[in-house]
Amino acid sequence: MSKSAEPQTHSVPSRQRCPQAKGLESIEPLVRSAEETPDPIPTTITGTIPSWINGSFLRNGPGKYTHWFDGMAMMHRFHICDGNVTYNSRFLRSDSYVSNSEKNRIVVSEFGTLAMPDPCKNIFARFFSRFQVPKTTDNASVNFVKYKGDYYVSTETNYMRRVDPQSLETKEKVDWSQYIAVNSATAHPHYDREGATYNMGNSYGRNGFFYNIIRVPPPGEKATEDSADLDGAEVLCSIRAAEPRKPSYFHSFVMSENYIVFIEQPIKLDLLKFMLYRIQGKSFHKVMTWDPQCATIFHLVDRHTGKESEVKYCAAPMFTMHQINAFEEDGFLVMDMCCGDDGEVIGEFTLENLRRGPGEEMDKFYNSLCRNLPRRYVLPLTVDQQTPLDQNLVTLHKYTATAKKTKPREVFMTHEELHDDELLQYGGLEFPQINYDQYNGRPYRYFYSCGFGHVFADSLLKMDVHTKELKVWRYPGLYPSEPVFVASPKATEEDDGVVLSVIITPREEKSTFLLVLDAKTFTELGRAEVPVTIPFGTHGVFNEMG
Repeated sequence: MSKSAEPQTHSVPSRQRCPQAKGLESIEPLVRSAEETPDPIPTTITGTIPSWINGSFLRNGPGKYTHWFDGMAMMHRFHICDGNVTYNSRFLRSDSYVSNSEKNRIVVSEFGTLAMPDPCKNIFARFFSRFQVPKTTDNASVNFVKYKGDYYVSTETNYMRRVDPQSLETKEKVDWSQYIAVNSATAHPHYDREGATYNMGNSYGRNGFFYNIIRVPPPGEKATEDSADLDGAEVLCSIRAAEPRKPSYFHSFVMSENYIVFIEQPIKLDLLKFMLYRIQGKSFHKVMTWDPQCATIFHLVDRHTGKESEVKYCAAPMFTMHQINAFEEDGFLVMDMCCGDDGEVIGEFTLENLRRGPGEEMDKFYNSLCRNLPRRYVLPLTVDQQTPLDQNLVTLHKYTATAKKTKPREVFMTHEELHDDELLQYGGLEFPQINYDQYNGRPYRYFYSCGFGHVFADSLLKMDVHTKELKVWRYPGLYPSEPVFVASPKATEEDDGVVLSVIITPREEKSTFLLVLDAKTFTELGRAEVPVTIPFGTHGVFNEMG
């Protein structure tokens, strides 16, 4: 365990613990509209791309902007085979895109005036779409997800689009509500080792507001027809919102081998105010509030039975966008996640702010934003009437997180900081990734992420959660995407493999490259330079043998 491990949160918000920026460069070129490259083009290789990598690195994100409007989804594919790389990209032919193209402009978004080129960080817009009476957007610009062996692009509405992972051709639109009684699904599902997919969606009606855990079964025998298949999807568990008129925002959830945890956090949407604003035609972003009077509630659900625990697990107010990993150990559930604690979740992530000039203007915006840091919570799984009050129930000595039963069926948890002070100089971290196929839901040692010394990520980080030591890739003017781990076919250790990231820069046009790092040493093996301009994106996946 690290010498600087601490059992509880600092009283100083994470934003104030990280150094204040001074003299930041403009990132305006990173949020300009791009042209698609539908046919694969060659790249220029520097160094060596390991010949064992065989597949496609798929990325999603906005690609066409107009001031104050949503970025139209653009899909990217880096196909890697025998040490060579080709690149192609296509706009998602969503209804939204077709409508905008026909009118030769971006039609006013249903999200009011709040626009955001990084949908993953936009804590308002996608969430609002779940409550729209008109049809919600199918502009699925957040992630690639997989159901029953098929790839879809997803956002946080009830619509997904099936896509061909090789040609990037847009296929049919899929509406979750045609399969199960939910209004949406997140862009961050989990997958079990049998091939089933799990997700979270919400529903609301006369009986209240519910957060629903969804399960889509593994692929059966593939039908001869080429079509979307979500048959067999079911709601495993419906969790009633603590405040039916003020549900919590959620972006992802926790899954271990036997449990799912939904985190009900104090970022609230005032539904009454939302409806009023909608009638008045006002911007929506002021109806989402940070309510530090509310505790954070962890809802524990058995993944196999769908039964929710009667124990209410609570913690101090915090918010989380992305979980790192979770695993069970000797009667405890250990949960690692990226967290913020001061409620300044995203600031005003408008194109206007992202296109601010360099220096003081950009510094002021960046310094107003929250910094997310990795935390570990340890949840005791066996709490009953005999469990003593006001004693630390976490008996695993290597962890400094605590959990105390404060009253019958209620446990209050404090976290362990999953980092040393060195991380603060990189502005905290987000977009965590692990060796998912082998270690998701299991004890693990390493995760990879982006450091945020600027509004957009400006470093890649490898964290050892046993020692809290960092390895860093960082160069001035280079802005990396979410790192994705690809295991070596002969891997014997957790970090045997490579980390892939797309690197963009505002300093020079058409100077994007795919970076390949040795995951163990975190040093560069090679890069594939692409003679096109790629905008800042969100999430990606590696499709083996694509």
